[in-house]
Amino acid sequence: MLAKISLLIMRVGTGMLLVLWGSVRLLGDGMGTKLAEKYYGGVGAANSFQLAFATVEVVIGALVVLGLFRRYSLIGSAIILVGGAFPIWRHFLDPFGRYLFANPDDANLLFFPSITVAGAALALIAFREHDTLALDSLLQRKD
Repeated sequence: MLAKISLLIMRVGTGMLLVLWGSVRLLGDGMGTKLAEKYYGGVGAANSFQLAFATVEVVIGALVVLGLFRRYSLIGSAIILVGGAFPIWRHFLDPFGRYLFANPDDANLLFFPSITVAGAALALIAFREHDTLALDSLLQRKD
């Protein structure tokens, strides 16, 4: 039972992260654009891209939370979460900014958990068949 509950917590946690960040991009005053410019070299900074990406992010996050269409939604989640971790790799290797940052104040310890979230997204794919508390798994049993 602990495995089922653990997968549920990982799924709800990673899905809600996508819902929340997507909502920030949708509702925040240019927050997504600012993040894209600061951490991703301006890639995806256009407002139209941010709107589309945020919408997809919220939808995928909601599907992950509910455990629906997991064959696809978990892959979408992993693409977003693992893909988002790559550009901030220096924060994983040097969270205190002592070696890889020109200015130590540019390091952000709060980015370090992104590597755990990326791993959780991959684990959810690897152990999808064990996540029997997901809605699509529960609906399948009733057929």
